[in-house]
Amino acid sequence: MAGLGGDLMLAELFILFALIVMVVVVYYVFKAVKHLIVNSILGVLVLLAANFVLGLNIAYTWVVILICAIGGVIGAVIIILLHLFMGMF
Repeated sequence: MAGLGGDLMLAELFILFALIVMVVVVYYVFKAVKHLIVNSILGVLVLLAANFVLGLNIAYTWVVILICAIGGVIGAVIIILLHLFMGMF
């Protein structure tokens, strides 16, 4: 019975260490997701501003929104350039 207390303490320390690792991982995942969400919103806003200010009349299809959501500002610029130079979208 004397060794049982040491095993329980070791198990508690392992659980505490695992919990700390999980908190750190979740923190970095949310930090990365936050940047992706901000970039996606900025991409859609750039597309909206280009349509409104420049009068480009780019249609808001699911493909255009998906490119802006994934590519962010760079995706919006690519869509604008494709619309201007190749007549796409």
